[in-house]
Amino acid sequence: MGRPRTPLLDRERITTTALQLVDEQGDFSVPQIAKRLGVQTGSVYHHVDGRDGIIELLRERVASAIDPKTLDAAAPWDTALEAWARSYRAAFAAHPRAIPLLMTSPVRAPRVLEQYERAVTLLLEAGFAPRAVMPLLIALENLILGSALDLAAPETMWELTDDAPTPHLAEALAAVPEGRADQAFEVGLRGLMTQARTEREHPTQA
Repeated sequence: MGRPRTPLLDRERITTTALQLVDEQGDFSVPQIAKRLGVQTGSVYHHVDGRDGIIELLRERVASAIDPKTLDAAAPWDTALEAWARSYRAAFAAHPRAIPLLMTSPVRAPRVLEQYERAVTLLLEAGFAPRAVMPLLIALENLILGSALDLAAPETMWELTDDAPTPHLAEALAAVPEGRADQAFEVGLRGLMTQARTEREHPTQA
């Protein structure tokens, strides 16, 4: 038999299969990937640097949905940062079960590091002190990823019972229209951006 025109195994297929498994069950294993692709486990290792290498491929795949134009230096720094945050949130909200997996391992993927480099450059060129940049980006990322998980949660997260009377909570919940996750994200983003503008104009002392 001649060789198949399409290779049975490559990094793209491994990444796609790993992401499917993560979306289904929140994790993956190399034997599971091999079984789903119909190959031997050892064959997968010929294409990737083990489990850690697959995690970085997953990070690149999910992050590739973040619009790179949002960090355009031609836009005001705060407009660019907010646009990046919204695009970042949308990319990870598409694969919420990947978030715990990706956020508990160091970032090594070159294309993802390049995106962080652009965000850091944006803030430095806007006048932020170097020591203020990473706390701001980490706080923004915490908001983004928490909100991406919230988008995957049930719309009703509080089930009130007669066993614990909570009239004020009931009133507050009744006043919230649909889309609570979006509203909460906007509240958090406004607060964080207000603090960022203040820090830029009046840097705090270390």
